[in-house]
Amino acid sequence: MSEQQHTQAVLLEWIRSQLSGFGDLEDKVLTIPAGQVSLLYIKSVTDGQAISRNIIAPFYEMGHPAAYYSYVADYPGSEEVTDGQRALDLLLSGYACIGREGKLCCFDVLRAEASSIKETITESISQGPSDALGESLAVNLNLVRRRYLSSALKMEFTVIGNVSKTKVAILYDESRVNHQVLAELKEKLDSLKLDILQAAGELEKYISSDKLRIFPKTIVTERPDRVVFNLAEGKVAVLLDTTGYAIVLPSIFNDFFTAMDDKIHLPFVGRFLKLLRILGVAMTLWLPALYIAFTSYNPEIVRVQIALLIGGSRATVPYPSFVEVILMMIMMEFLTEASLRLPRAIGPTATTVGGLILGQAATAAGLIGNIMIILVSVVAISNFLVPLNMMSFSIRVLKYFFVIAAAVLGLVGVVICLVGFTLYLCSQRSFGQPYFKMFALDALGASLKKKSGGS
Repeated sequence: MSEQQHTQAVLLEWIRSQLSGFGDLEDKVLTIPAGQVSLLYIKSVTDGQAISRNIIAPFYEMGHPAAYYSYVADYPGSEEVTDGQRALDLLLSGYACIGREGKLCCFDVLRAEASSIKETITESISQGPSDALGESLAVNLNLVRRRYLSSALKMEFTVIGNVSKTKVAILYDESRVNHQVLAELKEKLDSLKLDILQAAGELEKYISSDKLRIFPKTIVTERPDRVVFNLAEGKVAVLLDTTGYAIVLPSIFNDFFTAMDDKIHLPFVGRFLKLLRILGVAMTLWLPALYIAFTSYNPEIVRVQIALLIGGSRATVPYPSFVEVILMMIMMEFLTEASLRLPRAIGPTATTVGGLILGQAATAAGLIGNIMIILVSVVAISNFLVPLNMMSFSIRVLKYFFVIAAAVLGLVGVVICLVGFTLYLCSQRSFGQPYFKMFALDALGASLKKKSGGS
């Protein structure tokens, strides 16, 4: 073996070692009687048809490695490299590396997914990327790879489901990930005994540590930029074939109130918007319960004018405030569910008109007080301030616990319920990480920042 061939072999071996955890790395040797060439590329970011048409087919048609390598080196967009890091960067960017007799050439075969990518639906933002994960695992990996051009991003594949045979990809940054979390996730995935797996939310339910939980402990997102952001924080992402959502773990309570455009706004604006979301959750939980407590148990706490105003609005209501609140909250749940299940063309119109007619008629008939209509409307709007639906659904259910506590014990019941759920949140863990860290940095992310700063 010549010195150049030895150098090329060492270079290729170094690249393979850097990409050892890449489940989508293709490492081939093309051979004909006249000689052979080495071919490396990453399937998730390259165009398979372009590789077959422009790289593999010409090799067998030309029949001579030297002429073929000249063709590759002279092809528009190709680059001959001698530096291993440069070759690695090009591989991650969508190039294929072709090696022959001490020479290494990188050929541009980037796959740009555009026509099959849709815009986000459930996590819309005012600024930033609008592309969403799709139902093809290859497309989703492409969206993540193009945003995370690092050799530390590793990918492992597994198959779940005896019948569905659903392909699952585990993504993590090897230099930042908490390996205990990764090991726990792999153990749970290996222990799953399922016939059918079709959705990310379904998998999230199976891998959670406790089954009787109130709050979600992993993020289910449709945004590739959210996936990339969390990977950079040392978290793990799980992508499924046939579904347009990814699972991000571990996730703390504070993560569910962060929208992706918070990173784009000015720091003060981003914190203000997050504070608005937390305030909206507080209003969703407390307003109906406080209405019951102030109306039926503790009217002396509020000003006399407010107490008289509430009493006047309920003068014709024939049942207690608890029944009034429950009735209106259930009707709002009906309208919310109808808006989700009806066809998009008529859903918003039907539910808006239905809500207006229902509220106006109930008030005119004296079945519901005017203040109750305002309160329920505020609760419905504030509940939708949460950026992630899983937490929004949990808050929708949780407010009924506060209502029942207020109906039984008044304001004391509301306080007891608040303290109880705060203690519950403090006791929870998400894959070993403290769950209720509202205003603290993630411990892993903080330690990584210190290490990088010290080095």
